[in-house]
Amino acid sequence: MIRPRLRSLGFGAPTVASKSIVSSVCSRRSFHSVPKLRHDYAETGVPNLMSPAGFSIAWTDYMTLVTEKLNELTAGTELEGKDAKSVSLMTAREPGKAREFNWASMAHNNHFFFDGITPNPTPISEPMKKELEACFSSMETLRREFVLTANSMFGPGFVWLVQAGAGTYRLLPTYLAGSPYPGAHWRAQSQDMNTLGNRGTATSYLRNTAFGGRAQSAKKDDLPPGGIDVTPLLCLNTWEHTWLLDWGVGKGGAGGKLAYAESWWEMIDWQHVEQKAQLTRPAFR
Repeated sequence: MIRPRLRSLGFGAPTVASKSIVSSVCSRRSFHSVPKLRHDYAETGVPNLMSPAGFSIAWTDYMTLVTEKLNELTAGTELEGKDAKSVSLMTAREPGKAREFNWASMAHNNHFFFDGITPNPTPISEPMKKELEACFSSMETLRREFVLTANSMFGPGFVWLVQAGAGTYRLLPTYLAGSPYPGAHWRAQSQDMNTLGNRGTATSYLRNTAFGGRAQSAKKDDLPPGGIDVTPLLCLNTWEHTWLLDWGVGKGGAGGKLAYAESWWEMIDWQHVEQKAQLTRPAFR
């Protein structure tokens, strides 16, 4: 049950200084913009998940902020024309590019989350169901692990269903703006990343993946130490701004993040997941 919208807090009119800053930012070239979702939730919200006000915060307002920040940070740099995923991979192991990574990764992750849900969910296909059951023993186990992992995260982030090879699936939690892609998981413990700069150990991997190549094209030696190649298929956003307005904090065991995660499970677009897993082919018109 979607909770009624809480009373909005007023913060007063923008100052002259803030107006000039916004004007300056808007006058720059805008290579990053809010993506168009496959379904329009602006008027109705996401059924049984987000009210129109909740959707506005979690998608419209937040993604507008994210793309504004990306344009501000990448204008006039080599990152200016790159998509959010590429920017996050190119900046993940550069200490001086932490802001660029955070905003780019959040833009990509939040879009991935919304792209995985549908107002008209359809049952999972038998081939996809059998593969997931082989890894998680049952769909109910997968559902429970997904929901409980999300609810147990003490802090914001995402929970991902990833494909780690043919017929192999895992759950992967990432905190804050953390990325599920191996190219963002580099750790060069024996070297100082503050001085390596673009000579870091991730260079060869990024050359293969950041500009349209697939992670599978990277050599085994190019993977982060201990890393495995995974393909993200589905994710649940656990940041408070996606659920707090509509579901509350969960006081007394009612509502909260747990109820939000359980409702999200019923909104999954399994056909979209199957296409990412390459179990079904997209329809051609």
